[in-house]
Amino acid sequence: MGRTVIDICRLGCLVNFFVAILAAGASAAAPNIEKPTPPEEAPFGAYLAGRHAQQMRDYPAAASWFEDALRADPESPELITRTFLMDASVGEFNRARTLAKSELKLDSTDAVAELVLLMDRIKAGDKQAALKLAEKLPGDGVHRFIGPLARAWTRMALGDVDGADAALQELDKFNGFAPLKYYQLALIYDFAGRADVAEENFKKTLEASGQLNWRLTDAMANFYQRHGRNDEAQKLYQRFIKENAGSELAESVINKQPAKPPRPLVGSAEQGFAEALFDLASIVNQPETLDLALLYARCAVELRPDLTLGKLLLSDVLSAQSKPEQSLDILAGVPKTSPYWWAARLRRAASLAMLDRTDEAIALLKAMAAEEPGRAGADMQLGDLLRAKKQFNEAVGAYDEAIQRFQAAGMPERWSLFYSRGIALERSGQWQRAEADLLHALQLKPDQPLVLNYLGYSWIDRGENLQRGLKMIEKAVELRPEDGYIVDSLGWAHYRLGDYSSAVKYLEKAIELVPEDPTINDHLGDAYWHNGRPIEARYQWRRALQFGPQEDEIKPIQAKLDGGSVPPAGSARGG
Repeated sequence: MGRTVIDICRLGCLVNFFVAILAAGASAAAPNIEKPTPPEEAPFGAYLAGRHAQQMRDYPAAASWFEDALRADPESPELITRTFLMDASVGEFNRARTLAKSELKLDSTDAVAELVLLMDRIKAGDKQAALKLAEKLPGDGVHRFIGPLARAWTRMALGDVDGADAALQELDKFNGFAPLKYYQLALIYDFAGRADVAEENFKKTLEASGQLNWRLTDAMANFYQRHGRNDEAQKLYQRFIKENAGSELAESVINKQPAKPPRPLVGSAEQGFAEALFDLASIVNQPETLDLALLYARCAVELRPDLTLGKLLLSDVLSAQSKPEQSLDILAGVPKTSPYWWAARLRRAASLAMLDRTDEAIALLKAMAAEEPGRAGADMQLGDLLRAKKQFNEAVGAYDEAIQRFQAAGMPERWSLFYSRGIALERSGQWQRAEADLLHALQLKPDQPLVLNYLGYSWIDRGENLQRGLKMIEKAVELRPEDGYIVDSLGWAHYRLGDYSSAVKYLEKAIELVPEDPTINDHLGDAYWHNGRPIEARYQWRRALQFGPQEDEIKPIQAKLDGGSVPPAGSARGG
């Protein structure tokens, strides 16, 4: 080739221009991109398609496109880096491994490349090489947390318990990582057969975290059961259920307790490092760090394919990235014999709903509810699905059943369940029951901002308890000042009370927080109109139409563009 792809990639403005054109034509759902086979002599198109797929977080397609481009231009640094990262992100570690050394020649500090090679040496049983690679992991940058965990478990592979302990002490320099440190120490000393030190660190984990999470609960219960302390294990499970009413994970595992003591949670240093990567993935499973969570969860499952919780986490991350098809693929790998099979099916239903395969999702949830009359999770999720589809009467029925099951099982009441049923009741025209549910939710969870917002707004919208409702919404905004939808409620409440100047102030703030929501733009247009600012009002209504309002909202907005605004007769809030 005359000009390599890396030469072309230097034309950054041109590349970004074409990527922007591709992105502009993408749907909000960002479906997988159908990929024709490009001619090998034209890698530029494959590169652009890969960039677009990466931008849409369609990483399997991105990996495939970049590989096509790389075959045509195998020396391109840009393509080596991008192909390597995409291969690792989709769990194609055999392909990623072939590029890892080339990537390290380009960037000797690339922690992901070091991690891929480290995992390869761990799986091969090459303990010394694994430790050497772990020692090279950087102590700063976005992957700075991996080093201490990798060094701890590679040292454990060599029987160096003191060295593993010392490596984990490096986590002290990171704020908020004490629970992870103590938990990993507990696993290390349990693996080393030092039960007293393991138990001490399990207790320190609980003290540092302040509450039981499921993984800690199950690990401690596993420890107690293996040491003949089954009563303590059961107390721990029951405590978790009490603090997390209706936990599907807990119920699944407790219902399938083995007759004999379970196997240790960690049976090898390789499994220990997989657990560490899973824990790290769980910590960074946040909206702003989903790509990290995806990568670490992929690594955990690669090291330990039977880590079902790792697969459930992968499914959650992929769903959060709007990739339900890929989530379903991961869930297909959870065996029916797993204690987490129930939880996997709930996730399957959620993914089906995301794909608009609503009938399949509803059928699955109804079948699960019928199979387990003593469990409420399937009915709760069914209610949420039906409410999202605006089938409010049917949602009320599902929530009714879930609440009855909780009561029959003597489980603590959940504020969120009464809040959800309250919304469905209000939207189905059953206000008296809705008001009772929302008030009960507040009794269970005083000052819960979502409940304060919904109940306060509903009162104002109905012309009831006006000042109390306004104070509730003001409290909700105080608790969540950066929640644009709650700030919108406060602005709209002032509008409904005729205080148009205050309405403008809060609605402008809501627009800053959520610029492209059609309802908020519509609200601001109404407030501008009644403040004598018709040009700005029409501008906001046009924006509202651009941002995809519900079908039944389009004509009213268009009418306002022609004839102006009158105070609305009913609620404009979604359910």
